[in-house]
Amino acid sequence: MRKIIFLLAFTFSLLLSCSSNENTTYYLIRHAEKDRLNATNRNPNLNLKGKERAEKWAAYFKNIDLDAVYSTNYTRTLQTAKPTAESKNIQIITYNPAKLYDSIFQQNTKGKTVLIVGHSNTTPMFANAILGKKKYAFMNDNDNYSLYIVSISGGKIMSSIKKIEY
Repeated sequence: MRKIIFLLAFTFSLLLSCSSNENTTYYLIRHAEKDRLNATNRNPNLNLKGKERAEKWAAYFKNIDLDAVYSTNYTRTLQTAKPTAESKNIQIITYNPAKLYDSIFQQNTKGKTVLIVGHSNTTPMFANAILGKKKYAFMNDNDNYSLYIVSISGGKIMSSIKKIEY
């Protein structure tokens, strides 16, 4: 009986140690430059510079193994995510920006490497939700080049911002 209890305890501790070493990485970007010709258009396309930046994001992520690409359901975010998703042969998953980092999202992305495309307010808010604290403020309206990286490993959460200008 002691051997069975020992084996069960050993197996359980092994399972816990394996799951705690699981790495999850989130790459968060704001949509690329949008068409601003019609100020009343709440869902504009990307402009030419934005389309070029979307292609450059795909080039940036070329050697990064992404498991999923998430985007809000707006034309400019979907157009930003599309070149990267297509290059990885991944379907874009839309997310509700009112439900950032909820339990379902956490479960679906645990142990994965994920790109999340959002907006000047949702991108830093999403990073803050993952971190569990308010570290980042809203982005400037002309900031289409910041890359937020949030990694979770062994229960430790780390974050940084890179400026990827072209």
